[in-house]
Amino acid sequence: MSRYARQMQLPEMGNVGQSKLISAHILVVGVGGLAAPALQYLVGAGIGQLTLIDADHVSHSNLHRQTLFRETDSDAFKVDAATHTLNMLNSECKICPIREALTPANAYGLVSNADIVLDCADSFAVSYILSDICLETKTPLISASVLGFTGYVGGFCHKAPSLRAVFPDLPERAASCATAGVMGPVVGLIGSAQAQMSLNHILSLKPSPLGQMMTFDLLSFKSGSFRFDHAPEPETKFGFISQSDITDSDHVFELRDLAEAPMVVAPHATRMSVAEFKMQTPVFDTNRRAIFTCRSGLRAWQAATHLHRYWSGKISLIAMGADPEIERHNS
Repeated sequence: MSRYARQMQLPEMGNVGQSKLISAHILVVGVGGLAAPALQYLVGAGIGQLTLIDADHVSHSNLHRQTLFRETDSDAFKVDAATHTLNMLNSECKICPIREALTPANAYGLVSNADIVLDCADSFAVSYILSDICLETKTPLISASVLGFTGYVGGFCHKAPSLRAVFPDLPERAASCATAGVMGPVVGLIGSAQAQMSLNHILSLKPSPLGQMMTFDLLSFKSGSFRFDHAPEPETKFGFISQSDITDSDHVFELRDLAEAPMVVAPHATRMSVAEFKMQTPVFDTNRRAIFTCRSGLRAWQAATHLHRYWSGKISLIAMGADPEIERHNS
């Protein structure tokens, strides 16, 4: 235990606290910029098991913020490169890499087996999928997002409101780090905060990180913090499902154009843009489900919001791929 001696000196830690960390299992979704500092500090602290899920490969253009990787890791699976590095940092920690994207199909099982979930994917579709499942299973969720010089980190679910309670609506436009840019130290700061919030929860420190939101703007050197313990859950929420969940009775709308998706999501899907969908008021059987599909989920959310204004049936969303460089906004 000598490697943990300095943190065990803290009255909030001690032998009991260190034993809690060694017994903990954390699911980390997304092994990129946010995960880089979070994973290193969690391994350093002695977390017993870390399950990493990410289907992406290491890219040379991301190394400025994904400091867990080296130039020689380019094109390797992120989870494999991360596992190699983390094993060298602390061989006592069990690292379980999964070369898959998180989806509605695999998320429930992964979340159910973890004590706490770190959302490091920086994808709103993934964030809402995780939030819905964590709320149902009462699993703590530490979610963060970064763009440019700004970002946030918050603790959700378990005994706190969900991410939907704080962010009930999606933005009109969605940009990625690839197009809007991002500063590495900002990502490092917020990823480190994710790790500390996770440790605070495992150690049952007060105040609880669940129900706490922290915001950062390192261009103007401003930060903020507020609690949302009593934020109400939204009455309406559009859940994300997998392509395999589509049935023949569903009303399916393919919002991707031919260039994005030569094949529609289902044989009976109707292809149209969000703008085209908003120009009509289709009459559906409310006993049948409406499903909207796009790449990241943003256009699907916009079309669903329009439909919900005059239709009372069930609406689901499908995000078919990683966040696009910029989701088209066809309103």
